[in-house]
Amino acid sequence: MKFLTATDDDWAAADTARVAPRQLLSPAQWAEVAARWPAELPVGLLLDNDADVQALGLPLQRFATIALRFPKWTDGRAYSQARLLRRRLRWRGELRAVGDVVVDMALQLSRIGFDIALLRAGQDPAVARRALQFFDDLLPGSFYQGDVHEPRPLFLRAEAL
Repeated sequence: MKFLTATDDDWAAADTARVAPRQLLSPAQWAEVAARWPAELPVGLLLDNDADVQALGLPLQRFATIALRFPKWTDGRAYSQARLLRRRLRWRGELRAVGDVVVDMALQLSRIGFDIALLRAGQDPAVARRALQFFDDLLPGSFYQGDVHEPRPLFLRAEAL
């Protein structure tokens, strides 16, 4: 998993719906420009955490990345969206956490299937990497309920028997 700051990120949330490289568009903005968006130009989808990902009706495979917004680090609805995208909708593309993302969220973001976390100002990517490594060293593959990397619960894994 990668941790970025705003200065390291080359994707930008679009203020208006316009055709430009590496834009993160809301579903409404995408509806405005979808017909004229060149197939070879990468585009991203930016979802607020109250969006129903199962009812979007969008061709998800068209997007190079999907960014899920955390308005506050204590609001976990984007975790549920990520789980639905990864498990039910089988999204295999890049999944990004944006908004009020802090180092303390590193383990949960990794376990649910996020690829990139855009950390809020004042958060250090090196600290986030160390925090994630700490849990990898401490509990390698031992999560009882499983996660996106190993979905089987502990009691179903052969090595647990």
